Parts: sequence; C-alpha cells; structure tokens
Amino acid sequence: MLNHNSLKAILAEVNEVSNEDIRDEIVSDIYTKSKSLCKKVVSQQPAMYRSDKLDEIFTSRIWGFPIMLILLGTVFYITIAGANVPSDMLANLFGYLEGKLTFLFEAMHAPEWLHGVLVLGLFRGTGWVISVMLPPMAIFFPMFALLENYGYLPRVAFNMDRLFKRAGGHGKQSLTMAMGFGCNAAAIMSTRIIESPRERMLAILTNNFVPCNGRWPTLILLASLFMVTGFSGAAGTFVTAAILIGFVMLGVVVTLSVSWVLSKTALKGVPTHYTLELPPFRRPKFWNTILRASLDKAWYVLKRAVVVAAPASILTWVFANIYVGNTSILMHFINFLDPFGQALGMDGFIMAAFILGLPANEIVIPILIMAYLSQGAMLEIEDLSKLKQVFIDQGWTWLTALNMMLFSLLHFPCGTTLVNIYKETKSPKWTFMSFLIPTVIAIGATWLTATVARAFGWV
Repeated sequence: MLNHNSLKAILAEVNEVSNEDIRDEIVSDIYTKSKSLCKKVVSQQPAMYRSDKLDEIFTSRIWGFPIMLILLGTVFYITIAGANVPSDMLANLFGYLEGKLTFLFEAMHAPEWLHGVLVLGLFRGTGWVISVMLPPMAIFFPMFALLENYGYLPRVAFNMDRLFKRAGGHGKQSLTMAMGFGCNAAAIMSTRIIESPRERMLAILTNNFVPCNGRWPTLILLASLFMVTGFSGAAGTFVTAAILIGFVMLGVVVTLSVSWVLSKTALKGVPTHYTLELPPFRRPKFWNTILRASLDKAWYVLKRAVVVAAPASILTWVFANIYVGNTSILMHFINFLDPFGQALGMDGFIMAAFILGLPANEIVIPILIMAYLSQGAMLEIEDLSKLKQVFIDQGWTWLTALNMMLFSLLHFPCGTTLVNIYKETKSPKWTFMSFLIPTVIAIGATWLTATVARAFGWV
C-alpha cells in the first residue's frame, strides 16, 4: 500500500514531466527494444551498420548541432572564397560590353534618353544582378545539393524537430524552413506536407525569416565589405562566414520565437506528432550533382535578371531622371522616407530600395547603387570592391551596414512569395499578416539596434 506522502511524491514527479518528455521516453524505449530484437534475428550489411553509426553522431544531442554549424560555416567559407574572382570577372565583362554599347549608341546618334534607359538602366541593372548573384549562388546551392543527396539534410530536420515541437509547431516545419534557404516562394508551396492547418499556417507565417537566394548576396556583400575590418585573406573569409552563420541562427531564433507566440495567441493548439524516417547515407554522384545544380541556379538567376531586374532597373532610371521642379521623382520619394530611415540607423535611399525591390530581393542592391549616384545611373561595374567607397561617401558606418543586413533578413516577403501565400491560404487576412509580422519585427530590431548604438556612443 502506498501512503499519502508517497502518492504526493509520485504526483509531483508526474507533473514535472511534460507530455513531450513522456512521448520521447516511450519512443526511445520502443526503439531500443526493437533494435535489440533486430540484432538477434537480422544480419546487417556493412553499409547499413555504418549508417547507424553515423546517425549516432549526426543526430546526437551533443554533437548534432555543432556539426550542423560547422558544415554550414564550411559552405559559407567556400562560397565567399570562391565567388570573389568570378564576380569581378563578370563585372569587368559587363563593364567592357557597356563601353562597346555606349560607342555603338554614339555612332548611331541615338537620343541620350534612349541610351540612359537601355544601357544605364536596363543593361547595368541586369549586369549587376548577374555579377553579384550568379557566382555565389552557383557555388552555394550545389553544395547544399550534395548534402541533400548524401542524406544529411533529413538529419538536420531530425535535430530541429524537438525545437519546433517546443515552439508549438510541427517537426516538418524544419523541412519547409530548409527549403526557404533556396526560395521562400517555393517553401510556401512545400508547406503542403504539413497536414494540420494550424501548424501549416505557422510554417507559412514564419518561413520568411530564413534568407533566400535573393537575400544571400546582400548579406554576403555587406558582411564582406563592412563586418571584417582589420581582417584580410583567409581570416577575413572565415570571419565573414562566422557572421553569416550568426545571421542564420538569428533567423532560426526569430522563427521559433514567432512560432511560439502565435501558437499561444492567434494560432492556439496542441502540436501533432509525426515519425521521421531517416534514409540511409549514400554516396552522391558528385560531378553530376554539381553540374546540374549549378546549371539550374545559373538559369534561375538569368531568368530573374531578365524578368524582374531589367524592368525594375528601367523604372528606377526613369524615376531618377524625371524631375518635378529641381528634384527627381526618386529623390522626392527618398526625401520623404529619409527621417524614418535615419531613425532605423539607415537612410531614405535604403528604405526606397527595399520598397522598390518588393518584386524580388535580388534587385535591392542594384536599385540602391543607382539611387546613390547623382546621375541616376548605376556605378560602372568594373570593380565590386569600389562599392564600399560609394557607401562611405553616402555616410555609411558599420551600423548602417548591420541594420541593412538585419532589415534584409527580417523584412517583408518578396512579391512572388506573397502571391504564393495568397494562393495557398486563400485569405487576404493571413497574406497581410505574413507581410505585417516580419515588417514590424524588422523595424523593431533595427530601431532598437540603432537606439542602443547611439545611446552608448558607438557611432
């Protein structure tokens, strides 16, 4: 017979154990028992045995997350180190071709406005997007494809599962988040794998907080130019990679935090459970994977440059060269936004670039450069390293670069993603919320950073 004190002690112990812990304990015991039974009656091939041993390391509570960060840092390091030379080569090529086009227009006695629209707007804008985006994307995503083909990415989802459960979401949200590293618009469609409408909505509303391929070049460029002062060579590349890992981790923290808040307020509910079957590790077809992924990304960047960047570049050039009084339409817009931008540690040019870059994140930096130059045309892309001087001449400090990176990471989804959100939710309300939530967080984060830096006299 149990006495009163014993019963109280048992009840207290039960109350301290969460449903999550009980489930994990049950699943762990079942797996352990099943494994012991299998060992008695099943003979494993060496490859299967090695896969189990690797899983004990890659999904370990101790080593799982450090290995994830090391691999992510390695991907960033190789991307940054490998992209600089081809970016400069492409920049020089487009600079050379621009000179030839200018000579051709002069020989044809073409109107100045036509040269401005087609060469200084269309050609430079397209060239900027290709030069800045194509090399890093052609390196970054083939490496991710290798990790996926090898079978590592499902282990990342396994490691992240517990975190998303505690945040009130679904373990599969980690898979949709990983898809967002490539394209947030595609990741929104991938949320169909989540059966629960509540948890699917959580995944949709928070997917924007991981950087997509349109934001990677901005983060890499600004980190390389402003965040590694005092470092050079391999050390500078290493520090840049570490900074990018920090931004990715910040995005994951914001994703989990917003998921937790929404699961306790507008999207209350109990998380559902699922069983993730880990595929065996396999050796990928190395060169085939790299070639296919590189060609896919090259085609994607070129298509975006033509479909999105080219029209936006023309429009920006037109706004910068049509005057109302003594000021261009673009400068009227920038002057209106400047007090708000300054309060966030940025300026009106940066805010205008983000607003005009709504169709695609890839065009934010090209629009910003175009707006900064008094002639209303973009910088000649002969040397990407000259960009830092352009920014410094406009009053940039480390705070400006940091807050632009923060805003780029956290701000509203691009137009394509918003369209996909509406298609998936069929709800103007939730589409607007998917725009409002990250925008408010981005404004709050940059304002707080600027306020603290100014209060302590760091700028």
